[in-house]
Amino acid sequence: MKRLLIAAAALTLLAAPATATAKPTGEDRDNAARECRDLRGSEPATRAAFRAQFGTNSNKRNAFGKCVSRRSRSEERQRERSSENAAKSCKAQREELGREAFGEKYGTNSNKRNAFGKCVSEQREEAKDEADERDAERIAVVKEAARDCRSERSELGAEAFREQYGTNRNKRNAFGKCVSRGARA
Repeated sequence: MKRLLIAAAALTLLAAPATATAKPTGEDRDNAARECRDLRGSEPATRAAFRAQFGTNSNKRNAFGKCVSRRSRSEERQRERSSENAAKSCKAQREELGREAFGEKYGTNSNKRNAFGKCVSEQREEAKDEADERDAERIAVVKEAARDCRSERSELGAEAFREQYGTNRNKRNAFGKCVSRGARA
């Protein structure tokens, strides 16, 4: 019985690293920080929306760090998905074209044996660029919604705006709720 428990524990320890998820790289964090700076913007409306979305403490001073943390995990997932999909796509292309034609298309060294790696790199970069473009489009939508909510708040007045959009007991979440509705629409 004791040997069985030791064997099970050893297998569990060996399996844990294989199933653990990778951590975001420095490049993932840099990309996330760039996206967070873009999302935060420089206008008072976009900054208020940013603090409402990401801030968790009473003065919302930790919003940028929270944003970078969330976005870096998202960047890491995008990178992993693009790598997996790129490898599958390149395998399919290699089968479709044949090894020799595939080597001629992607290979860069004398014997064209680096073709698969070059194909995966190219496919991964294209997928990452597409994901970054979608992120930029989404950020633009959120910033526009923040501008719209700010002008609506000034037209209605702060109290009427809170009554219309606020959902918690003191209605202080009105601006964030308005921005999220506008961004989804």
